[in-house]
Amino acid sequence: MTVEFALPAALEAHEPPEARGRARDGVRLLVSRRATGEVSHHGFRDLPSLLEPGDLLVVNTSATLPAAVRLDRISVHFSTPVPGGDDRLWIVELRRRAGKSDRPYSGGRCGEWIPMPGGATLTLVRRHASGRGGPSPRESDRLWEARLSTAVVPYLRGHGTPIRYGYVRQDWPVAAYQTAFAHDRTAGGAEMPSAGRPFTPELVTRLVSGGVLIAPITLHTGVASPEAHEPPYAERYEVPEATAALVGHVRSRGGRVIAVGTTAVRALETSVDASGRVRASAGWTEHVVTPERGVRAVDGLLTGLHEPKSSHLMMLTAIAGPGLLAATYESALAERYLWHEFGDANLILPG
Repeated sequence: MTVEFALPAALEAHEPPEARGRARDGVRLLVSRRATGEVSHHGFRDLPSLLEPGDLLVVNTSATLPAAVRLDRISVHFSTPVPGGDDRLWIVELRRRAGKSDRPYSGGRCGEWIPMPGGATLTLVRRHASGRGGPSPRESDRLWEARLSTAVVPYLRGHGTPIRYGYVRQDWPVAAYQTAFAHDRTAGGAEMPSAGRPFTPELVTRLVSGGVLIAPITLHTGVASPEAHEPPYAERYEVPEATAALVGHVRSRGGRVIAVGTTAVRALETSVDASGRVRASAGWTEHVVTPERGVRAVDGLLTGLHEPKSSHLMMLTAIAGPGLLAATYESALAERYLWHEFGDANLILPG
């Protein structure tokens, strides 16, 4: 069961809150409590008073790449490397440009090469098949495995811009798409782990001073516009040993593990072993959280507001339950919360 609703265009966040005269942590925070079914309204700066000493926030440290390269008629969105270690072979999405926006483009043919800015070329190798190597891989209508003539990440840093969808009306610098937790030790993701965006160093200090623990995972996101029939494709992740141990410690003492973002949930749930403990792990995950599968590693979730029919709503249903999630989104619509990566936030607490 998923929440069904229509999202009015007026509730789409078109720009960062800073452009609306607010600080990053000046967005609104809708709190949903599973134990009571209560939904309440706060500011994001209230977060320290909503958590308890000993709670653990698990945050995604992925940095955001300027993953879009615009050509005359199309844009190329670089999603994620193809597993295997070739730093030039990536999964890409082609999008046809239409004025200031673009939309998925299903054209292209195997072997076709595309001239890119800076003298590089991109060769379309094959249509991407999610679950390649599994029992029933499915070929994508919009994703390609493509080889750039040079290493992708340095190229993007010189020629790319952040991925921007139609509801964001103008370009913003890549700094607008980085969170306070982002590090640059690894290549980064195609899109921002946006649940972490409202955090500021000052807010993090208040949380830690109040006894809230913070631990990192890394999951590099791919492009966020899959078609309805597509199974998820693999994304790179790492759950460090120290994070796995801290999750186990907090849960053994009856504390609450709260994921910051659906990416953190995906990484942690990928790392749960048969006994229900989170273990250190790294690699590629295609794990999907559904109400039927449930969650075993997390007790709560801090996230944004997700679009109708988004696969993220299945995860939220697994964590909040269908009744509370429906009440949450009904309240968010009625109180005119803002959606998308520059919008407001939702905290789901167990009790």
